[in-house]
Amino acid sequence: MSTQPLHSPMNVPPRSMRWNKARRSGMNYVVGGLSVLATILVLAPLAAILFYLVYKGASSLNLAFFTHIPAPVGEEGGGMANSIVGSGIILVLASLMGIPVGIAAGVYLAEFGRGKLVANAIRFTADVLNGVPSIVMGIAGFSLVVMPQKHYSALAGGVALAFMMVPTITRTTEEMLATVPHAIREAALGLGVPKWRTVISVSLRTASPGIITGCMLAFARVAGETAPLLFTAFGNQFWNFNLNQPIAALPLQIYVYALSPYDEWHRLAWAASLVLIALIMVSVTLVRIFANRGVLKGGS
Repeated sequence: MSTQPLHSPMNVPPRSMRWNKARRSGMNYVVGGLSVLATILVLAPLAAILFYLVYKGASSLNLAFFTHIPAPVGEEGGGMANSIVGSGIILVLASLMGIPVGIAAGVYLAEFGRGKLVANAIRFTADVLNGVPSIVMGIAGFSLVVMPQKHYSALAGGVALAFMMVPTITRTTEEMLATVPHAIREAALGLGVPKWRTVISVSLRTASPGIITGCMLAFARVAGETAPLLFTAFGNQFWNFNLNQPIAALPLQIYVYALSPYDEWHRLAWAASLVLIALIMVSVTLVRIFANRGVLKGGS
């Protein structure tokens, strides 16, 4: 057994080793601090916007805002109940049209179209459409739906927003399916499961959290769009549940009120902006919660 004392020079690490250890520790602290700073810089604008919306719009929220339609010009009061319902109708229409098409296109690109010229063309088109200004989508909806019908409608607004949702969902679905291990697919195919059933029951189920996130991103993007609705839904000061007629929407009402010279309308515009942000956050959160529960149950 060695009798060498613990404080012997043989037990003291060289100066270079101590320096390297101190340098690595310092670098860890620096990188960690920069990560925290980057997180703060990302969250600070969102927090500032939410705080300012609450500051400007919370005082104008009351029961009448959620139950009444807009008051005539020059009169105080009124609400945006028709706009809230109209936004919901348009977003439901857009989701019903855009989400299935986007997911189907993403499945084709990831599972059936690898290396094919058509798939490359679809992928390129989706990338280009992701960067197209929303007003161009509105003009497309106007040309394809409004012009043939010769009138504005909620359906035209839903089609325009669906155009904007499809590229994001398509590319997200493709990327999420690409992360599914090939071994899982091969195991299902080895058991004699058909290709289409493997895609639905294995690939899509495994990638569902990421696909749902892509759908939520697309939904959040179009929920506050105004330009496409100016060319399609047009707006309405009254109640309307007919999909073939012009319909009110929160973004349109905010746009009209913000441009007006009336302080009362400005006040309601701030309140509507707060409600719009709150509705988007609540809907996205609820979808995420239920999706996670479904994934957990399916995995168990």
